[in-house]
Amino acid sequence: MCGAYGDCILFAISLHPYPLFRLEAQENSKENSMKRSLLRFVTASGLLGLVMPSCMLHDGRPLSVCYRDRKDSTGGETASFLEAQAYWDGDSISGRSAMVLDLTQQMIFYYKGDQLVGIAPTCTGKEGYSTPTGTFHVTQKETHHMSTLYGDFVGVDGKVVIANISSRHISPHGSTFRGASMPFFMRLYGGIGIHSGFLPGVPDSHGCIRIPNKMAEIFFQNTPLGTPVSIFLRK
Repeated sequence: MCGAYGDCILFAISLHPYPLFRLEAQENSKENSMKRSLLRFVTASGLLGLVMPSCMLHDGRPLSVCYRDRKDSTGGETASFLEAQAYWDGDSISGRSAMVLDLTQQMIFYYKGDQLVGIAPTCTGKEGYSTPTGTFHVTQKETHHMSTLYGDFVGVDGKVVIANISSRHISPHGSTFRGASMPFFMRLYGGIGIHSGFLPGVPDSHGCIRIPNKMAEIFFQNTPLGTPVSIFLRK
């Protein structure tokens, strides 16, 4: 994947900014410890540019989650391709949970302690509904969350009258509002949270962070209340 240690540094930084922040914080630590930490980041980050047909880590170990089946997609071929970039290898890893979301890459990185154990593609806020940047914490978890802000107006027969609409709009005569389903919801700020949802390949949400259903369930199960989530936008 990379040769000299210096090459590894450039490779890691080009893929993901967080290792650089960690290196700066560790600059006074022993060199060997720094190398071990960096190599862990490089190993996981390198998978971002490769849809690995073997579904194996660099050392031959199978990924705990690796799926490429189009039938598993929540939104067609684009979503299927994005979902194939997700992985989880943290079941046997201990340490405090933390997440880092790169809005530029549209990828979220899951850490346990100082180890990167999971990656998932995302769909974040579209123009006019930008996902906020900064550091937040998970304040609420709900397996079967329904949005009170966005959803559909449906008629008495249950059929959708107007789709993807704000509950603040006046409902057509005889219709009622049905909130959008947001499975494995983890609230960060106001109405913003991480949850399972459709991934079209571009920012398209009302501010929430959508991730593939399988990864949403895994992240949900591994994330205690209070888990920090740092959100960055690289310019």
